[in-house]
Amino acid sequence: MRLEIDGEHTNVKFSACHFIAGHERCGRLHGHTYVVSLRIHGDIGEKGMVMDFVQIKRGLRSIVDDLDHRVIIPGDSKRITVSVSDEVEVLAGCKRYVFPVEDVVLLDMEESSAEELSRVLLQRLIGSVTFPANIDKIELGIHEELGQSAWACHHFR
Repeated sequence: MRLEIDGEHTNVKFSACHFIAGHERCGRLHGHTYVVSLRIHGDIGEKGMVMDFVQIKRGLRSIVDDLDHRVIIPGDSKRITVSVSDEVEVLAGCKRYVFPVEDVVLLDMEESSAEELSRVLLQRLIGSVTFPANIDKIELGIHEELGQSAWACHHFR
């Protein structure tokens, strides 16, 4: 059995900007309206459901609310240097960015790519939502634009 949450239709999305240091085009600061989708695979459990949609959407919305209208900066990058004080300074090659602290979210990833973002968001979801024992696998997709997405997967058993 599979449950699916389509972030476009359930309003699980956020707007944010990022850059990928050293990339020809994506190395420039730019933004997306990211849409998050989720697939949950498992057996029917309590109350005739694989899992309660309400619980999952609540967890997803909490995660995306933290990222909405923020600058996404990879906290583990080998290609940029980040300094945090009353501002966030980012050095990427010959570029220097300075942002107010409240406008930035530092994430545990090497790049701010859709692939890394899907992995980090999936980890956050697993850490914030209790999944019942009947769940086999979850997949979380980040859509940067229509038809362009990256998916991360976690197996429970």
